[in-house]
Amino acid sequence: MADKNIRRCVSCHRIAAKDAFWRVVRTFPDHHVQLDKGMGRSAYLCPQRSCLNAAQKKKRLARVLKAHVPPDIYQILAQRLTVKDSKNPIHPSP
Repeated sequence: MADKNIRRCVSCHRIAAKDAFWRVVRTFPDHHVQLDKGMGRSAYLCPQRSCLNAAQKKKRLARVLKAHVPPDIYQILAQRLTVKDSKNPIHPSP
């Protein structure tokens, strides 16, 4: 039996456990696009700037969700990247 907790990034197509990705949901029945929670069609995205940029530029989330993805969804995800980067600064080795 296949593991049901495995997902694929809509941008880079990397396969990993679903908790390694951001979840974007088109809710049912109102077709509202939101992050993280809700029932409906889902798309998963790596928490990396390159995946976020490609998903926005090539409208990959909109295509997978079959719905318009509001710009504020991309802004929130970009803010999450900024917070993640500030919590994990890269220090050059001496």
